[in-house]
Amino acid sequence: MRVSVIGCGHLGIPHAAAMAELGHEVIGVDVDQAKVDRLNAGDCPIYETGLPELLAAHTADGRLRFTTSISEAAGFAELHFIGVGTPIDADGRSYDTGQVYGAIRQLAPHLTTPCTIVGKSTVTVGTTAHVTALAQRLAPAGNAVDVVWNPEFLREGHAVQDTLRPDRLIAGLTTTSAEKAIRTVYAPILDAGVPLFVTDPQTAELAKGAANTFLGLKISYINAVADMCEAAGGDISEIVDILGIDPRIGSGGMRPGIGYGGGCLPKDVRAFTASARQLGATRAAELLRAAEKINESRTDVAMGLITRSLTRRPVKGARATVWGAAFKPGTNDVRESPALALAHALQQAGATVTVHDPQAVATAVVRNPELDYAEDLPGSLDGADLVVLATEWPEYRQADPHTLVGRPADPLIVDCRTTLDPEAWRAAGWTVHQLGRPGK
Repeated sequence: MRVSVIGCGHLGIPHAAAMAELGHEVIGVDVDQAKVDRLNAGDCPIYETGLPELLAAHTADGRLRFTTSISEAAGFAELHFIGVGTPIDADGRSYDTGQVYGAIRQLAPHLTTPCTIVGKSTVTVGTTAHVTALAQRLAPAGNAVDVVWNPEFLREGHAVQDTLRPDRLIAGLTTTSAEKAIRTVYAPILDAGVPLFVTDPQTAELAKGAANTFLGLKISYINAVADMCEAAGGDISEIVDILGIDPRIGSGGMRPGIGYGGGCLPKDVRAFTASARQLGATRAAELLRAAEKINESRTDVAMGLITRSLTRRPVKGARATVWGAAFKPGTNDVRESPALALAHALQQAGATVTVHDPQAVATAVVRNPELDYAEDLPGSLDGADLVVLATEWPEYRQADPHTLVGRPADPLIVDCRTTLDPEAWRAAGWTVHQLGRPGK
């Protein structure tokens, strides 16, 4: 098929590259000419595992190109993916869908023949009906323009893999022609056995919010239990193993630490909580808000552990190295990053803070220019009184604690992601503290 992807960010770029990988002819649309020029040169402006290679391959073979002209995309494609951002609104609870409606207002007047618009952005329930009415009113093709809501379930850091080999696809639609278009564009994925749930638009819209909010609940729950372990002297890692063996629960998504961040879970939990209130589901809203409060408290919890770990000096005046700036490994996304929130809290408490990250230093500098940054891992340790592991990159987990150059004379590491093998680090002479685990 000939497809367009409108909006080239953390969602749109991986989706466009993956659609080209599936064999489609793809045109990506973005308002930023500089970004479009970089993309057409095969230069990826974001980091996602496997994405730079995929982008370079398909811009080179001509299957993927980018433009700032939405009219060009309208004339080229028979199916249009909408992948623009839906950040949290000024009220702090609901989605700002201005970019979605803006994309429709720009695209629809150029739609003169039957086509399908496929929304990928996360939106409030009821949005598809409004978008459909707007698109069909503005498009010369009128009711021949179908609208489908096809929410993504991408894990940042795994966006390419999750687009090409998702665990499920959902299509909220109202016409047989729309279903045919969805089955055609995703044919290679469906042929590989991935299930497709064809449902009404409002179910598709709610499903995305429900999935991400459940993940947020799961993270908040295990962090609450980690706090109980901290108070009782229990070991949260052992509890995760014990709970995870139960097939009704599973250990996936139950890594205790400093909470969730990024461009999806925080806003989706907030918006789903707001939707519950708007729908009159008060008890559901109270449950969801409790999970939010636990997540919001994680920086304070981590600061408490750091303060207790610094037995020989206060936080004020300490030289702290924070390992991690991205909100999770595999991406350079620092939106609502717990790692940067913790680095900022350390600085506010009077520490001198240096941040290292394998991929996200450039993006972190833009958001938190007040912090110092180190480009290499050994250099980040120079003069440090303590190391705080805040993003669970494999580079940190696989580092050899015996040979790290420039480590402190009396090395202390506070593992806020419960990801290190503490015995290996202690054997190398480090003092190790982890959230929810007793020191030994």
